[in-house]
Amino acid sequence: MYHLDPNLKTPLHIQLYEALKEDILTNHIVGDKLSSIRKVATLYNLSKTTVESAYSQLYAEGYIESRARSGYFVSELYFDTFDLEEKAETVPTNVPERVKYDFFPAQLHTEDFPLKTWKRLCARETNESLDFGAYPDGQGEVLLREEIARYLSHSRGVRCRADQVIVTHGFIDGMELIAKLAHERYHHFAHELPGYHIAHKVFSSYGYRTTPIKVGSQGLRVDALQQTKAQIVYITPSHQYPTGVTMPVAKRLKLLSHIQSIGGLIIEDDYDSELAYYNRPIPSLQGLDATGESVAYVGTFAKALSPAIRVGYLVLPDWMMERYREGYDAHFARVSLITQRTLAAFMHEGHWDRHVRRTRILNQKKHQAMRDALIRYLGTTGRIVAEGAGLAILIQPTVPEFDWKRLKALAARNSITIYLAKERSGGEFEAVRMGFGGFRLEEIEEAVAAFAECWMQIRN
Repeated sequence: MYHLDPNLKTPLHIQLYEALKEDILTNHIVGDKLSSIRKVATLYNLSKTTVESAYSQLYAEGYIESRARSGYFVSELYFDTFDLEEKAETVPTNVPERVKYDFFPAQLHTEDFPLKTWKRLCARETNESLDFGAYPDGQGEVLLREEIARYLSHSRGVRCRADQVIVTHGFIDGMELIAKLAHERYHHFAHELPGYHIAHKVFSSYGYRTTPIKVGSQGLRVDALQQTKAQIVYITPSHQYPTGVTMPVAKRLKLLSHIQSIGGLIIEDDYDSELAYYNRPIPSLQGLDATGESVAYVGTFAKALSPAIRVGYLVLPDWMMERYREGYDAHFARVSLITQRTLAAFMHEGHWDRHVRRTRILNQKKHQAMRDALIRYLGTTGRIVAEGAGLAILIQPTVPEFDWKRLKALAARNSITIYLAKERSGGEFEAVRMGFGGFRLEEIEEAVAAFAECWMQIRN
């Protein structure tokens, strides 16, 4: 029997999910059948929706699998040896001077930023207590690093201390730092294909040999990685860029097992975990690493707060932190003192947690509005291939032959800017990345309707 308390702040479906997960890891073996949703609902006097939500989260994380007309069963997990206790994308320079509808897939609307609160905190933090005659802490202000560590531990299951956190001024800055710190030990870098193009370009510029690894329905193909001599692998496991697939827990543990067996390093880019709309995001891969030596975690404030403030962060293993402190990078701050102090206060006083909840709710509404409009205006001519997280929905045509370049050119002539996946990701995967974050909620339907006119001309 599980102990579920309706008086706790934690919702009942989360309590049930945690209890079921612990039961699976402790008492079950692969293939065990779980009790039916109806039986669990009756046994614990819960609504069917509550139980379905818990099972849905377990399914999304790969702990259980569904079999038609049979129910839910425990999935194969690789837990034997584990103790489970940007740079923002830049708009292309060929965007027309006057754009009516811009579907940029990594943008927030300016009105979504908590400007009033930010200005108040910034004014308060800019006072005589700041030493404007000294260089700030090169690793980042300790108050901010403590808040980041607290947040990551609570929300993403990251195992970290404040002294493992480095405050960076974006994705490229963080990746360059990792490339420098790891170069004495590693020389062969692997990355997802399709995947974020900046990652392998950074490591290539530092002299690493780079190898693309194809992405499947469960993320990076670990078996393909095992056939290479790559020592470092860059992945986006919680929301693969750009396909949107999630790497389940079993696959994460298999990858971690391989990397630990060769003494390698995983770079986990958790770039938009705050913006998951259907299920809670799977806890970080870094949190599965009981050794604490095999994963470098990369995060950002660009997707949920603002890309304009240029703040990201790294959580590095102790061996990398030792090399960091020995080098010149540790001596100079990467983000302005005022920005760091303002952000630290923003987090410490609870504004960040409230803002994340508000941003998730608002963008969930935008996501739904975009989804509904795409279905309404494209009908059977297009299909949604990635949704449910982030700031964009990806679509493809339902016909095999489609002139993508003509679509983009036609859209531009109509003052519409669209973004194709292959432009920044490589590989064979192609889709239109329909960003919704930069629109007001009430603007989305009109924007999709205008885009659909171009789509239909190409489709026909």
